[in-house]
Order: sequence, then C-alpha cells, then structure tokens
Amino acid sequence: MKKIWLVIQREYLVRIRKRAFIIMTLLTPVLFAALMIIPVWLATTFESKKTIQVIDQSGIFEGKNKIADKDNLKFFYANEKKNLKEAKEELLKENTPFHALLFIPENMDINNPQGIELYSPKNISFDTQLDIEKSLREIVEYIRISKLGIDIVALQKTKAKVNINTINLSETGEEKDSNSAIAFIISLVTSFIIYIAIFLYGSQVMRSVGEEKANRIVEVMISSIKPFELMMGKIIGVALIGLTQFLLWIVLTIGISSLATSSLINPKDIDKVNNTTTLKDDAQTKAITEKMNDNAGANKILNALSTLNYPLIIGSFLFYFLGGYLLYSAMFAAVASAVDSETDIQQFVAPVSAPLIFAIITLQFVAREPQGVLAFWLSIIPFTSPIIMMTRIPFGVSTWELVLSMSLLVVGFVFITWLAARIYRIGILMYGKKVTFKEIGKWMFYKA
Repeated sequence: MKKIWLVIQREYLVRIRKRAFIIMTLLTPVLFAALMIIPVWLATTFESKKTIQVIDQSGIFEGKNKIADKDNLKFFYANEKKNLKEAKEELLKENTPFHALLFIPENMDINNPQGIELYSPKNISFDTQLDIEKSLREIVEYIRISKLGIDIVALQKTKAKVNINTINLSETGEEKDSNSAIAFIISLVTSFIIYIAIFLYGSQVMRSVGEEKANRIVEVMISSIKPFELMMGKIIGVALIGLTQFLLWIVLTIGISSLATSSLINPKDIDKVNNTTTLKDDAQTKAITEKMNDNAGANKILNALSTLNYPLIIGSFLFYFLGGYLLYSAMFAAVASAVDSETDIQQFVAPVSAPLIFAIITLQFVAREPQGVLAFWLSIIPFTSPIIMMTRIPFGVSTWELVLSMSLLVVGFVFITWLAARIYRIGILMYGKKVTFKEIGKWMFYKA
C-alpha cells in the first residue's frame, strides 16, 4: 500500500504542477462563464432599435389599427402622397433614418392578406421579419373578430392557460412538487459530464502508460514495484487530479458567473420596473401581465429546483464519476500496456469504449422513459450504469435499484481491475510484437 501511495503522490504532484493543468483549470471556468453571459450581454448591448417606414395604401393598418412600436422596432408612417418608388430611393441614401420599408398594397384583402412586401438595403434579420409578421397578424385577427361581431374582451376572458403540477409520492407518504423538465436537464448534464470525464481522464492514464513504456522507464520502475501497484497508483492519482479540477471548476465558474451577472444588471432598469404603478392602456396592461406570468413561471422553476434531492444527486454523481472512471481507466491502462504505438492503441480502445458510447446514444430514450425496462438494465450493468443511472436519479429511483447498481459497479471495477492487472504485468514489458485480442486473452491465464 505504501508503494501505491508513492505512485499516487508522484502522478498527482507531477500533473498538478504542469503549466497546462494550471492554465486549463483557470481558463475553463472563464470560458464556461463567458458562454453563459456574453450572448446575453451582446444581445442587450448591441441591439439597436430599427425604424421601419410604412406605406399603407390599403388603409387597413391605420388609425386605431396602427402598428404599435416594439422594444426593437419603431414604425414610421409615410405621407399619403409618397409613392413606393420615392420610398425605395430614399431607403438607398446613405443618411436615411430607415432600416427597411414595409409596403401594404391598396387591394389587399383582409380575409387573404397577401402581397405585403418588406424592402431593405441589406438582408433583414429573421427575428425582425417575425416580429413584423406577428404585429400584422394580430391586427388582422382583431379586425376579423370585430367584423364578426364578437366581443373581444369577452373572447380574451375565455382564453385559459392550463398548467399541470406534477407530484412525487415518497415512501413515507409525503408529497413534493417536481418538474420533469428540470429533472430532464439535470439528468442530461450530469450524464454528459461523466461521459466526457471518463474519456478525458482515462486517456491521461492511457497516455501515461504508453509514454513510460515507449521510454523504457517502466522497466526500471517494475524492478522495485509490482505492476498491479504501479497501475493502481496511476489510476487513483489521475482520479484525484480529476476531482481537484472539477471542484475548482465548479467554485470558479459560480464565482465568475455571479460577479459578471451582478455587474451587468442595470439599477435604473430595476427602478423603472419597481416604479411602474399606473396602467396607461390595454397594451401596457397586457405587457405587464405577460411579465407577471413570466415571473410566475420563473418562481415555479425555482420551486422545482428547491425540491430536488441535491445530496443524493451530488453524492451519486461523485460515486459514478469515480466508479466509471476507475472501471474504464483500468481497461485503458491494460490496452496501453499491450501495444507499442498510438495507432494500435486506437484500434483496441474502440471496442473497449463501445459500451460507454452505446450508453450515451441511448441516453435520450432513457430520459424519456426513466422507469422502463431498457433504463433499468442499462443502469444495472457496470459498463453503462455510470451514464444511465445518473440519467434516472433526478426522476427518482428505488433505493434497492441504486444499491444494486452501485454494488455491481464496485464488483465490476474489482473484477476488471484484476483482469487488467494480469494483462498489464505481461504487456508492459513486451515490445516489438503485434498483439491480438486472442493473445491478450491468453495473458489473463498466465501464472504470476
């Protein structure tokens, strides 16, 4: 055990002092935070208000049916005498205040609103086009309803938004609010992280073994330490590196995101919302009602997040991260010890990692039916359980299933490590020979 500990210390300290480790540990949280914040900042900072000139020859979209301005769009109605040709020429001038020209033909039928054209010197954005189409569509619908003699206010009152609150019943009979969408997102995120981590840190073990074998350093090391001890020391040392890096990433990402978010909030906007005490018209009432509905939806999401069993999710994540990594890194180490070149390593890695790839492919089906037969068996088999069980846990898993899955993963790791060690002790000292799966199988039964 003392020798294994020495190898662990060596692997951990050598890697943690590398410049690449320090740079990636500090840079990755910045990149994560930037991916979350920069798109929002760009959208709010560089979004300009576009002025659209309107020529309405039909007269339908005028008066009380005039197109209302939006946050990013302002509609300017041209003089009645202005024709389409003049407006096009004005739009092409360098100092024009207009970004586009909306032309509504004189013979447009309210029952079949066709022939509307939008002119622009440059390609208009898809969002702008959708916003204009939505504004016109709402006005057309309003006119049609009015012509049918339907009371619009009464019609609005008939509209209803139905929300279903999902309830989980625990074994003790208690109930708690849940949200399938939140569980779905968390299950996918945790499963993908484990998938990436197994390949990321498992490849480090594989590369380390390959480098030491290629440099013949391992021949000197084997003279004072058993192959099994050397392999276990490498695997555990890299595992500790992974845990250290993950913890630093989580802490730094949360810290950077919090600081960046707080610096981007404009206090004037908050005061503007808080000081809104009067409702000037129906449009403003509708906007504020929609805002309140959005806040209610946000509160519902926060409530759903608060009901999740975070100790179970975090504890299971750490267990399956370590269990999956240890299982596959033992196989990766055995593969690296059996071959001499990088090309041969890739040849053997593909079948070894096939169960892991299969698990990530079936992930979407398991997330849709987390209590199904496929989900159950894939979450029990050690080769796929690190991915699939983490997909199921946010939706709720029976205690006996979780215990069985964890137990089989531990047993699977011990058995695979034993087999890998028997391959490692032979392969690590073998050079210049093309190895096949059949020959590797024979190594498992060689006497020590």
